[in-house]
Amino acid sequence: MKEIILSHLSAECPWRDTLYWYDTIDSTNTRAKALAKEGAPHGTVLVAGTQTGGRGRMGRSFSCAPGMGVYLSVILRPRCRAESLMHLTCAAGLAGCKAVEQACGVRPQIKWPNDLLLGGKKLGGILTELGFDRDGLVDYAIIGIGINCNQKTEDFPPQLQAIATSLQDSLGITRPPAKLAGALMEAFYKMSTRLFDDKEQLMLHYRKNCATLGQNISVIHGETVRYGKALDVDKDGGLLVEFENGHTETVNSGEVSIRPIG
Repeated sequence: MKEIILSHLSAECPWRDTLYWYDTIDSTNTRAKALAKEGAPHGTVLVAGTQTGGRGRMGRSFSCAPGMGVYLSVILRPRCRAESLMHLTCAAGLAGCKAVEQACGVRPQIKWPNDLLLGGKKLGGILTELGFDRDGLVDYAIIGIGINCNQKTEDFPPQLQAIATSLQDSLGITRPPAKLAGALMEAFYKMSTRLFDDKEQLMLHYRKNCATLGQNISVIHGETVRYGKALDVDKDGGLLVEFENGHTETVNSGEVSIRPIG
């Protein structure tokens, strides 16, 4: 499978030599963190045929059958303060949209902050994680992405069938995960070269692809639920929300869950 993925990469992509393939793994992000702590270089990419202990935001877990999707993590070495990477999840989401469009001919939207949507249903998700050195600088940043490729509706758990989709479920055509994995590698590489110097344009394009903006939403923080309207995404990826009482506030992805109303 590794050679098939490489066949979908341009010869110029410098990450070709740092690709790891796993038939089965607990979590590509978990393994990527271990490799990062061992000194794995910038651009190390892990791709798995299936995960037995995949992780999402806020500790959510998921598993997947072989051949059903793309499960990929990449290690970046940005060497910066954490506040300079507040927009990383947004940039990764935008790269994910571009990769799906390139490989499959259809462009997803983004549900703030980290879900890819197709036809209003969840196609995939992104998890970003940071590790720090003794000086408080980011030693490594890991972007993990999972995209549903070949599931049919009945392959999803009953509680997810109304809200989850796959490329095959939406388009009616089987999609080779290897081609999408190659497109994701290319997209994340190009994103990494623009992450700091082209932040304003990245965020502009993120807003254009964000399906959450303009929607009535519920903002869930622990046991507290507030209702409002999503107005904008700021330069660091925070969501600007106007609440029912007229108060406007920026919420951050690590603090809340966002759900559409209606």
